[in-house]
Amino acid sequence: MPDITSEQLRWIFINLFILVVSIAFHEFGHAFMATRLGDDTPKRQGRVTLNPIAHADPIGTLALPLLGGLFAAAGGGVGGFGWGKPVEWQPHRIRRGISMSTAKILVAVSGPFMNFFLAVVFATTHVLLLRFHVIEDGMPSKILQFATGTNFVLMFFNLLPFPPLDGGHVAQQFVPHKHRTAADEIFKYAPFVILGIMLIPAVRQIFLVPATWCTQHLYAALVAIVF
Repeated sequence: MPDITSEQLRWIFINLFILVVSIAFHEFGHAFMATRLGDDTPKRQGRVTLNPIAHADPIGTLALPLLGGLFAAAGGGVGGFGWGKPVEWQPHRIRRGISMSTAKILVAVSGPFMNFFLAVVFATTHVLLLRFHVIEDGMPSKILQFATGTNFVLMFFNLLPFPPLDGGHVAQQFVPHKHRTAADEIFKYAPFVILGIMLIPAVRQIFLVPATWCTQHLYAALVAIVF
């Protein structure tokens, strides 16, 4: 196995830190929306918080991303992927006046929305710091730009229409009731589809391309406004 340089090791832990923070915001979005809709389950479980510890899964948030990063740095190709601890909520406990289907959609999209929000915050902060010469092109700039791109990647990946991803939960709500049973049988194979998307470079482009496009155009828009 090739040696891993100190620079690669530094970036592995930077990437891990960004992922942990981004996942925390993502899961907070789900918990916050469910609580706003009337279910206090996430609040009782301590999930309506930005504390990463409350949302971290030992395997999905820490071990796999770390091992994947080490594997990629050693020349193993694809890096790791991760996930947070799923937010538990009870759709039947939402307040009156909101349909269960609407509630499920709102809770599902709130996670990716938080990644979009975080991407905008990172990019805006980055451009402002450059504008007022607080930082120059270098490590801080690379970290902020990477954090922006990472959150767009998380957003578009989670919007893929395959459960248990958020986009899959949204897609399930648009399946006509008479076809729900058949759809559930098909959705059983969704995890294998997701795994295939993650492992096949050409297929990964379905969420990497829009993430890159959004990152580039967000920066272009911010630079046009600030400079």
